[in-house]
Amino acid sequence: MQLHLKNPLAVFDLETTGTNVTTDRIVEISVVKIMPDGEEIVKTMKINPTIPIPVETSMIHGIYDKDVKDAPTFKSISKSLVEFFNGCDLGGFNCLKFDIPLLIEEFLRADIEFDTTNRKFVDAQKIFHMMEKRTLTAAYQFYCGKSLDDAHSAEADTLATAAVIKAQVERYDGQTVVDAMGRKLGTIANDMKNLHEVTAANMVDLAGRFVMNDKGVEVFNFGKHRHKPVEDILKAEPGYYDWMMKGDFPLDTKKRLTQIKLRGFNTR
Repeated sequence: MQLHLKNPLAVFDLETTGTNVTTDRIVEISVVKIMPDGEEIVKTMKINPTIPIPVETSMIHGIYDKDVKDAPTFKSISKSLVEFFNGCDLGGFNCLKFDIPLLIEEFLRADIEFDTTNRKFVDAQKIFHMMEKRTLTAAYQFYCGKSLDDAHSAEADTLATAAVIKAQVERYDGQTVVDAMGRKLGTIANDMKNLHEVTAANMVDLAGRFVMNDKGVEVFNFGKHRHKPVEDILKAEPGYYDWMMKGDFPLDTKKRLTQIKLRGFNTR
């Protein structure tokens, strides 16, 4: 179908050095500019972020430092890019929380004002989440074909969850599960070991502040040290341990952090 547009709609996606809007940089941008008459103009380019791309991030999008070392910097293409976006409304997937804010940060670092005041936005992820609910009630209806009439009653929710798990195992039995990086997590099977592997195998603490990387090493899953080994940071920055222990983190997270720290001392 053709969208009814008054202004061109620039649907875009960014590949970046990470997920922090204020500190990470763009390594690739792709834009499809949909014109009111239906014409589509595609522009895709790699960008030198001027900072290293973490290997864990490169494994997700496939772009490594060597791939962008000769690419233009964002600042060098910022004027032509802002002209391409001129008069466009904006669209993307999770663009409101990530792509648009990060793009604006890059323009501001290049001393270019990217005004969004009169632009309209459409986020496909928000529509997806609003229309395809990810609640227990929706799961119960999808997997079991039944309405959860007494939702938020502890017993009703518990019985519905048990029914959903049984239905999921039956529906997906034998199917392989992969993560966002394409790594095989395991296979759905009527066995708790398999189910744990595909849902919680990389967990370290229950709050998800630490996770296991593909080498089986505990790494930070937040903040400036995201993807970095916890033990390495605790050795290089002893004060970071004190900051976390005094901070607003769950007791379980602090317990796991202490265990990693003590293990590091014991292996010296």
